[in-house]
Amino acid sequence: MSNAVAQHAESPQLLSHFDDLQQQDESTKLGMWTFLATEVMFFGGMFLAYILFRWLYHGGFAVGSNELIMPAGFINTGVLLVSSLTMALAVDEAKLGNHKSVVRFLILTMILGSIFLGVKAFEYITDYHENLIPGLNFHPEHLIEELEKSGNMEDLPHVKLFFVLYFAMTGLHALHMVIGIAVLAVLAYLIFKNKFADGATVESVGLYWHFVDLVWVFLFPLLYLIDLNHKP
Repeated sequence: MSNAVAQHAESPQLLSHFDDLQQQDESTKLGMWTFLATEVMFFGGMFLAYILFRWLYHGGFAVGSNELIMPAGFINTGVLLVSSLTMALAVDEAKLGNHKSVVRFLILTMILGSIFLGVKAFEYITDYHENLIPGLNFHPEHLIEELEKSGNMEDLPHVKLFFVLYFAMTGLHALHMVIGIAVLAVLAYLIFKNKFADGATVESVGLYWHFVDLVWVFLFPLLYLIDLNHKP
């Protein structure tokens, strides 16, 4: 590697519209925090709608929640918590200038994110085969039979509403995971090729990843742990 390339890899490039690297780093972080604030408002509206309907139709939502695959939810929660650790380690290594370690931790984070998406895909496929997808094939015969026996058929539309919100919220979260993995892949490639070494950007991407993980930390209990002892 030439000295010029090595120097470029070690020192972040100062863009022309900034006075110094400190201002550039602070602007990068401020931009990410501003973006995350809009994401909080976006997800917040969905959380508010979900909580309101859960309060109004607790029985139907509890029935729908008990149809979810609990072990899959637990596994994905653990996977994302570990991915937050590997992302934090990548940020620390970036600040120290250990680029090889940064790439390793970014790859580990991407692998964990991919595992999460794989488990989520398994859940979606299972839901499809059990006819639990509104607008596509929502006709869960086993659930309808149980509701008829218990005389609670009025809960069926509320179960459907639960799954509408479930797929909307988890689907949107999964989309953010896909975007995060793509960004990490580009970042890891640039660092590996010694074309990029801006620790502030690695930290900003880390903030995005931690935000996505935090959203799941709230989604898991809200969706999977409504009322484990509820009977249709």
